[in-house]
This record gives sequence, C-alpha cells and structure tokens, in this order.
Amino acid sequence: MAAASYEVDLRTLDEFPARELYDLLRIRVDVFVVEQNCPYPELDGKDVDALHLRLLEGAELMGAARILKPHEPQDPSKIGRVVVSPAYRGKRLGDALMREAITACERLYPEHPIALSAQAHLRRFYESFGFVGTSQEYLEDGIPHIDMIRQPATQPA
Repeated sequence: MAAASYEVDLRTLDEFPARELYDLLRIRVDVFVVEQNCPYPELDGKDVDALHLRLLEGAELMGAARILKPHEPQDPSKIGRVVVSPAYRGKRLGDALMREAITACERLYPEHPIALSAQAHLRRFYESFGFVGTSQEYLEDGIPHIDMIRQPATQPA
C-alpha cells in the first residue's frame, strides 16, 4: 500500500494546546502501555525538553516520535516513542515517521549521530534507515530491545 499523505508538525511540549497534547499522550499510552500490555512510566520527564514530531491528516494524529537533543558535544541526538495510530497502520507511516525524524535530527544536530533503543523485533526496520546495533539484546520493561546508532550524514571536517 502506498504511503498516506500527511503534514509534519514539530514543536516543544510548551507549544501544544491542551487537546493536541492529550491526543499525543493518549496514542502513546494506547499503544505502548495498553496494546503492548506493558505497564511502565510513559510520562518519564523527558517530554519537557524534547521536540515532538507529529504526522497529521488535518487535525487527526496519524503518528508521532520524540526527539531528544544531545546534552554534550559528543552525545547523539535520540529518537524515541515512535508510534503509528492503529487507525493508520498499513500505510507505511512508520517509514515516513523515521524519515522525518532523521531529517529533523540532521537539520538540528548535523554533527551528531542519532541513537535509539529499538524493540528487537524491529531491528531490520531501523537498519533500513542506516542504524546499526551497538548492544546485545536486553529487556526493557519486559520487552527485548537493542541499542542502535546512525552516524551523521556528513562527518565534521
């Protein structure tokens, strides 16, 4: 199936109107906590300093991802909380989300690698975007994960 058309929105937590923030947090809880039957602290304190990337069809939230900036010059930026609404699955929005998140990281933090903690069954998906494994599999909240990194598109001179 072809990718759906969408609008990209990237903003900080403080820039969200209440209803849009509710929709973002709801999709994450619905998928990561309820659907994956994984009780864990979804509201982990990192959203306050993050950028939130959303794919929208009008006012409808199709998918989202969270981008964390590097804290130190040698640190990577991080992509996490990559989620597609169940109503929009099968339209290659996971691919679109990753392309948009990588593009945002490269634009905002061009000299930094990009890191993520991938659910292990999605390793090949992330490898298709240039990520490589940097750890053995480990359990995070009862789900097998692997740390992955993608080097900057252009290495500093």
